[in-house]
Amino acid sequence: MLRSAPPFGELMAQCQRSAVHLEMRDHYDDPDEAPRVQAWKSGYRPDPADRESWWRPWLDLVAKTVARGVEIRRARIVSEPVSEYTRYLYDGTFTNAAAGEKIRWLPRRKASDLALPGNDFWVFDGRVVRFGYFSGDGVYLGDDVTDDPAVAKLCSEAFESVWERAIPHEEYRI
Repeated sequence: MLRSAPPFGELMAQCQRSAVHLEMRDHYDDPDEAPRVQAWKSGYRPDPADRESWWRPWLDLVAKTVARGVEIRRARIVSEPVSEYTRYLYDGTFTNAAAGEKIRWLPRRKASDLALPGNDFWVFDGRVVRFGYFSGDGVYLGDDVTDDPAVAKLCSEAFESVWERAIPHEEYRI
């Protein structure tokens, strides 16, 4: 049964072993991210040597969670050629990796025979699933969580099937 999700930081704080995230959209329209996207479109690229210029609260949360021994993995299914937004994500993914996330990319054409849930999701410790909902334009609409074992199994297996085929960030080229 789906229910309203608690704050994301609470889910991460309760996580003890693993947090996996599957992203399946080619565009997300996050108003909080808009200034960074606009700066990127104008030619700005984060300087890996200038951590202060790109470190964000999200990266603090990831680093803190990884330091507690939680493995965080993110897989992105992307259309190729990639969208402009995916290029933006790609250029900034080193920041996620610096915080301790492991990231892989799967070209959409290589996912055709995989059974995937209809929405992006996180799975925490293989038992709690947080689904994220987006409009057709990529605007975040909200989220729900469930601890239904069948849903957790479905999402965990879907994630692992993507992860096995996906290309590690350091090897993926756009």
